[in-house]
Amino acid sequence: MTDLSRYRPNVGVVLFHPDGRAWYGRRSDTPEPHGWQFPQGGVDSGEDHLAAARRELAEETGITSVDLLAETADWIAYAFPEGYGGSKQARGWLGQKQKWFAFRFTGQESEIDLEAHGEVEFDAWRWGSLSDAPDLIVPFKRAAYEQVVTAFASLLI
Repeated sequence: MTDLSRYRPNVGVVLFHPDGRAWYGRRSDTPEPHGWQFPQGGVDSGEDHLAAARRELAEETGITSVDLLAETADWIAYAFPEGYGGSKQARGWLGQKQKWFAFRFTGQESEIDLEAHGEVEFDAWRWGSLSDAPDLIVPFKRAAYEQVVTAFASLLI
């Protein structure tokens, strides 16, 4: 097993529409075709993982009307690729370890506001099939997204 002590604690959110489709945001800084992903973000020091997931979802999408469906039991991790050079890697992180949460959206689509927090993470959004996630994400996160799809696929039955 990989030593995750140098992996940044993070949360990810799969938001399900009542009809079973998953919410995708298109990262404003990632070129096609791999610019679509689920909301995710860092966990503040001392912050509860569920609270972090709700905060990140609200900051990145404006969405607060949700019901918790499930949480992954273990961390799902990915390493930054060699030469990635992002600010997280510059701070000594080798990658990110994530707790993932599945929520059901209970609000109206008018609640979705990609500029809710001021720092725009996504420049577009759409609903799609959960199974599409590994093909939409940047390649270095693909294996992690495959694990997320497997973890939450039973929620679609």
